[in-house]
Amino acid sequence: DSITDWSGLEVNKSKLWQKQLHLYEVPFYYIEYGMAQLGAIAVWRNFKNDPAKGLQSYMNALKLGYTHSIPEIYAADIKFDFSTSNIKTLMNFVKEELEKI
Repeated sequence: DSITDWSGLEVNKSKLWQKQLHLYEVPFYYIEYGMAQLGAIAVWRNFKNDPAKGLQSYMNALKLGYTHSIPEIYAADIKFDFSTSNIKTLMNFVKEELEKI
């Protein structure tokens, strides 16, 4: 926010994240967003590497809908893996794609 003058109130500003009620009412809300984003990046990467196979894998995952667990849905040729190394791989992919723009 470039309009509000927070001079002398920096400590207060640093605590504003607590106003986000989602953190208390539905604590896994943002975790789900993160999981979905990582999955979407992996699907995008698969499509970029092999469009036909990537699209087919995505369609296979969509067909599962709410009938399978998240790890099973992720089995559509992407990893249900939130390790540092896998996230780094996905970050590098996004970085390379952004550099092409």
